[in-house]
Amino acid sequence: MKKTLSVHQKMSLIAACIFTVVAPVMGYVSIGLAPVIIVGGSALIGLICWYFTYLRKPVEPGIILPLFILTVAGLQIHIVEEYLMGFAPAMSRLFGIPWSEHSFLMVFALIGPVIYTLTSLGLYYKVPIAGFVAWFIFIGPGVAEFTHFIFPLISPDLFPHDPKPLTADINGTNIPDMPNYHFKTTGHYYFPGMWTAVLPMIPGCIAIYRLMIQPFLSNFHKK
Repeated sequence: MKKTLSVHQKMSLIAACIFTVVAPVMGYVSIGLAPVIIVGGSALIGLICWYFTYLRKPVEPGIILPLFILTVAGLQIHIVEEYLMGFAPAMSRLFGIPWSEHSFLMVFALIGPVIYTLTSLGLYYKVPIAGFVAWFIFIGPGVAEFTHFIFPLISPDLFPHDPKPLTADINGTNIPDMPNYHFKTTGHYYFPGMWTAVLPMIPGCIAIYRLMIQPFLSNFHKK
């Protein structure tokens, strides 16, 4: 018989469900459809994985915390490359969305590290909601970073055949110097963040294996 969730666990579940709905909606309103697919998809998959693992039985800090810290460290190095090579304006040109470098830095370089730090503390004390954030990071940077290898193959919404940087207003927001990384246009197979995409992917994928696949296989062999 399955163990009933405690009040604390239920509150964490409600908070995680709210985030899974609100974050993609806010991203859609402020930027466009791309955040709904990337952020919303990662949040939903992370929510499901978290519900059947950490929420019901928190993992020992010695298992999950090092993997989380390594994933976040790889992610921060990855974000440096994205910023230097113009990830936000490149995404703006690719999908026709108003993603400025200011909003990119605010979310990923300033707010993100605060959340990662508090999550690390929460994982140490086995706080349920911290497990959800960790799963979200493992699924997002842990798996979804492979999209960097697909982006160069997608034809941009804005002037796909012009290799020069583009400055334009998108939904009332001026986005300067939007580069074009379309492979057929530039002849170079690259997109901002592609070189360092594997850094958060490696520990993220290992975490998914350790937290879900390995326990499942162990239980299967016991049966």
